[in-house]
Amino acid sequence: MAAADSPSAALRQHDLCSRGIRLAGKMRSDVVDLLDTYVERQGLDASASVAAVEGVPAAAVERWNEQTGTQRLMENLAAYRAFRVLLAQMLEEHREQLGEADAALGRALASVLLQVSAFVYHLEELLRLARRGHPREE
Repeated sequence: MAAADSPSAALRQHDLCSRGIRLAGKMRSDVVDLLDTYVERQGLDASASVAAVEGVPAAAVERWNEQTGTQRLMENLAAYRAFRVLLAQMLEEHREQLGEADAALGRALASVLLQVSAFVYHLEELLRLARRGHPREE
């Protein structure tokens, strides 16, 4: 029996998927709140969308039925890594421009950055498991 097919590997994959799903939900909620706050404080158009952010690869979900789980993980990993870089840049710019004047926004950015970093870790772990064998599609 291959290592990826062992009960412990399957349990680890299931645990990573479950925690990743919970983290993604929390992250989505926090990103929506952060965007609302940012738009309000910057006086931007409230119809701003995060569906397409320059520098972050698109999810291309219309092709997912043609891809393997590993291919989907790799695309998501690339997108979240790019998102993490952009968030880190935003946080640095925020600190330089506003300093401590808007600490709540800075804390929210830092929190989302931490969540995205954790999600990247989860995707990397799932990808490692997928490359060791043929995990179940979840």
